[in-house]
Formats: sequence, structure tokens, C-alpha cells
Amino acid sequence: MDSFDLKILKILELNGRITNSELSERVGLSKTPCQIRVKNMIEKGIIKGFKAVLDNHALDRNHIAFTEVKLSDTRDSALNAFNKAVQGIPQIEQCHMIAGQFDYLLKVRTRNIADYRYALGEKISSLPCVANTSTHVVMESIKD
Repeated sequence: MDSFDLKILKILELNGRITNSELSERVGLSKTPCQIRVKNMIEKGIIKGFKAVLDNHALDRNHIAFTEVKLSDTRDSALNAFNKAVQGIPQIEQCHMIAGQFDYLLKVRTRNIADYRYALGEKISSLPCVANTSTHVVMESIKD
């Protein structure tokens, strides 16, 4: 990757819907080479895809909590079962395996604390091998 590729990536990270014409102009390349570079980065897996950034306030999903999850079993089969099951819970926005005092850190987004309590009690706590959880409620998001 060269400086043109890095510029393209930086621009696409901020605006994945930019037209090829505008992208090529901002990067300083003609349209065809710019388009070929984007296509190559998609084919190589550098660009995994494009997505819409949603307005969670408009969708009434303003409550964010980070949930620490400690498992009772950390063998591969248990981790795989947890990883697969977590995919089926739409309230879990992110899931990260962590090295430290707990095994996973979940970013959970719901409408309010009551909905979070339900998601925690009925969904997260019943995931495979969950031994215990600890919750950190977000008071204000400074940078997403």
C-alpha cells in the first residue's frame, strides 16, 4: 500500500458513500486508477464492506452498558459455543475476548435500563458457560 491507498482508506472511513469522481479528485488520481485501487483493496479484504451509521437516538436505543463476562469454562469448545451464541443477541453491539480478570467485554445497546436488565438477565446470563457478569453503564458518549 502506498500513500494514495492510505488516503483512499482515510476518506472512505469517513464517508463510504462518496462518489468515485469525488474520491479520485480528493486523492489526486484520475477516476479509473482510483476505482481500480478501491476494487483491489476490496478483493484483498482490506476493505471488508460498507455500512450505514445509524442514529441511535432516533431509533430510541440510547442506553449503553459495557458488560464484563467471566466464563466457568475457557476450553475451545466453550469459547466457540459462547462466540456462536452471542451472535444471536441483537442488543450486543460488540463482543471482545479480553486478557485479564474477565473473559469478554460486551457493548450492549438498549432503549433503557429496564431493557438492559432484561437482556442481561434473560439473554446474556444464559449464554453458554457464563459464570458471572459485571456492568458499567455509560453516562455520556464522548467519542464513538
